[in-house]
Amino acid sequence: QVQLVESGGGLVQAGGSLRLSCAASGRTVSTNVMGWFRQAPGKEREFVARIRGSYSSGYADSVKDRFIISRDNAKNAVYLQMNSLKPEDSAVYYCAASGSGGKFEFWGQGTQVTVSS
Repeated sequence: QVQLVESGGGLVQAGGSLRLSCAASGRTVSTNVMGWFRQAPGKEREFVARIRGSYSSGYADSVKDRFIISRDNAKNAVYLQMNSLKPEDSAVYYCAASGSGGKFEFWGQGTQVTVSS
């Protein structure tokens, strides 16, 4: 079983940056695909970014070239560097880890990101 805890959310002005962290415990997630998702009020949860291994990453079109996902296997952690933030990036951000079936099976409790205009 994997437990995930996000941190680093907060209030930032448009154009600013935030770095989200996701600390994993229970077992190593070095071989898991790790992802970030977000959910804004009244909207469905949506994919933001994922990382497979150390360098293979993918992003939603809406965040490409602004967000960077990375991982530190020694710390059993995943990060999301968010730059050039926009009000539409405001949401609860969730960290997720893949399970044995390849789908995202483990989820954190989320961290709130609010971008003011």
